[in-house]
Amino acid sequence: MKTLAVISRKGGAGKTTLSVNLALAAHLAGRRTILADIDPQRSASDVLRGRAADGPVLLESSAGKLHQARFHAEHEVFDLMVVDTPAAPDADVVTAVNVADLCLLVCRPTFLDIAAVARSAEAVRRLGKSGLIVLNQAPAKRGGVEPSSVVKAAEALRFCGLPLAVVGLRSRTAFQQSIAHGRSVLEWEPAGAAAQEIGRLWSQVATQLHLTEADLAAVRAG
Repeated sequence: MKTLAVISRKGGAGKTTLSVNLALAAHLAGRRTILADIDPQRSASDVLRGRAADGPVLLESSAGKLHQARFHAEHEVFDLMVVDTPAAPDADVVTAVNVADLCLLVCRPTFLDIAAVARSAEAVRRLGKSGLIVLNQAPAKRGGVEPSSVVKAAEALRFCGLPLAVVGLRSRTAFQQSIAHGRSVLEWEPAGAAAQEIGRLWSQVATQLHLTEADLAAVRAG
């Protein structure tokens, strides 16, 4: 089993939206998935409880119980555990980083978000973990030209010592509309731009975690 920790120490960056969308992307791709909500706000739990269709298994837990949760998930032969982390305290974030095979650091193109991600990236590197930075809620291109805020953010994030994801996520109403109905953008607007972005991001995450069809076939064959 692989563990993906979705991290943002800055509130409002879209961490829960991304956690839910990736957990649902994994579920829809046939991966046996559990979403561990260790954020006391329980936003991810609220989303999945509003879901009418089947979906990832939901576990409401805490950082202190995360190692045990991962052990039980491995015992139950899950393919993936997605951890929706709290913004604070730092000790809880560090615990999530420690159990993760991959840390996904969520960042809006703002000065304060970049500063927060820089601190998280330093912790990920210090603990010897793999990390990936996702630029989220970026404004759309205008006339095919990338806004200067996005360009400057991408340049600054390259100094954090972790790679940027192959795709950034734009500020799109589909993300909020789908979450309000307990669904992913892949289900809400399958042919939409938001679904394409999540699809590409999930593909990169799955490849990095060795959760592709070929990888899973080899594991299951023993």
